[in-house]
Amino acid sequence: MILLGTGTSVGVPALGCFCAVCASDHPRNQRTRCSAILGLPEGNLLIDTSPDMRHQLIREGIGIVHSVLFTHEHADHIFGLDDLRLFQFYLGHPVPLYCNRQVEDRLRKSFDYAFSQVEQTHLGAVPALSIHEINDNRFQVLGAEVQPVPLNHGPRFEVLGFRFGDVAYCTDVKSIPEASLELLQDLRVLVLGVLRREEHPTHMNFDEAAEVLEILKPQQTYYTHCSCKVDYETEDRELPDNVNIAYDGLAIDLNV
Repeated sequence: MILLGTGTSVGVPALGCFCAVCASDHPRNQRTRCSAILGLPEGNLLIDTSPDMRHQLIREGIGIVHSVLFTHEHADHIFGLDDLRLFQFYLGHPVPLYCNRQVEDRLRKSFDYAFSQVEQTHLGAVPALSIHEINDNRFQVLGAEVQPVPLNHGPRFEVLGFRFGDVAYCTDVKSIPEASLELLQDLRVLVLGVLRREEHPTHMNFDEAAEVLEILKPQQTYYTHCSCKVDYETEDRELPDNVNIAYDGLAIDLNV
């Protein structure tokens, strides 16, 4: 797994912000919007199509995306979708998208031209996509088993995290339901969305994340979806030895 982007919805540096982190030249304070890609037995599985997707894939030398998995429908997680247009030529078929009904509804509204029945002027004019609906049940994709993990992104919004073997990816989370805590036991690596130290209505802060880690006790944790309130060197140094601030390009070994 490579963490393609580890920043909050506005990225870091943020437009119009001149704080110390946004002005920093430390490469690990340069955070694009959240996304990850996994090299599975039968191809590359992309998690979310962030607005920075094209740049992220080129930066990491990723040639082909074979399938896409979505956590939820917020703009910073879907608005790079149009850049999937080229992959229909490499794959020889539409790009498979795995998502729940809410994400599908948003994709069909926001990218209605990709699902239109109007004859296109030429192949590649729009993304060629095939949607596969998922729920809370395990499923297979690209030769690996995926366990969806329901999460709360604030008081009225649910998102999905995902477990692959002993690695879990859980971004954009405020709280974790009791049943989902059971799905996250015995992890070697947990990638967890943690926005900043201060309280936030829809994202975990450092204290809330620490409470979760006390319950789950993963061997290693990386905080992703960090805002410009998080300076890499300062915060990473103050965290426990097995907890680190994630950064764009971080590679994590998978056992699937």
